Amino acid sequence: MGQLSTVGVVGCGLMGSGIAQVCAEAGYRVLVREVSDELLKKGLGKIESFLAKGVEKGKLTAERKAEVLGRLEGTTTLETLAGCDLVIEVVVESLAAKREVYQALDAACPSHTIFASNTSSLSITEMAAFTKRADRFVGLHFFNPVPLMKLVEVVRSPLTSEESFETAVAFAKSLGKTPIRAGDKTGFIVNRLLVPYLLDAIRAVEEGVGSIADVDEGMRLGCGHPMGPLTLLDFVGLDTTYSIANIMFDEFREKRFAPPPLLKRMVQAGLYGRKSGKGFYDYSQEPPRPMAGLA
Repeated sequence: MGQLSTVGVVGCGLMGSGIAQVCAEAGYRVLVREVSDELLKKGLGKIESFLAKGVEKGKLTAERKAEVLGRLEGTTTLETLAGCDLVIEVVVESLAAKREVYQALDAACPSHTIFASNTSSLSITEMAAFTKRADRFVGLHFFNPVPLMKLVEVVRSPLTSEESFETAVAFAKSLGKTPIRAGDKTGFIVNRLLVPYLLDAIRAVEEGVGSIADVDEGMRLGCGHPMGPLTLLDFVGLDTTYSIANIMFDEFREKRFAPPPLLKRMVQAGLYGRKSGKGFYDYSQEPPRPMAGLA
């Protein structure tokens, strides 16, 4: 397998734009695909804005910014990614959507191209089965915000070849990230441990163990966490956590992965956290105040 030089990124939302940015910063030529010109413009605009802030703060030069942006190219067709050595898929957490992407990519890309999914909870083995290259299929799970978070979970299925897996590990290192190796078990390492903790924090509020503020302060000051679990839930998105918890519960059928009724009710009410303006906290004021009447 040759040296990786061109990377494709399918999806230019919050995660996809971050992944495209760090790949371009590391010196790769990057092709980013979105479903429309409008979404592409928005995603590439996020990258430009992030780099512009870096120039303002003196963290990088205007020349360096131009150099990074010069390595990025947008497209609305998957076929344009045919010349990529590695394609990272960052579409919605839906097997049907991912199947469509992988079948089109499998037909378009040469046999040496490695496919990687940024999924946080779906089966790498199941997605690899959508293609004729299960040996060249891995998980590359980045964390949000991608330009700042150092971790990448590199995931192998039972069918992933040693060469493809080690290429993916080396690629993560080349981005300045710290890779950790995980098997294809639902939730991998981080979410396998994090999701039950977050769900337990919701249960603690639901069952009257402590208030929202006290649960958060307890874990922040008592365990040295940078933020409490309920603040973290608002940051991640309650809808995202609900979806991941459901996938994990379907897999393991254990209570620790089951979404608590309070989480379900909040998602039904559109209380998704920061992105909707309200979750466990109300972000319409500064500092945000704990939401009343949830428990």
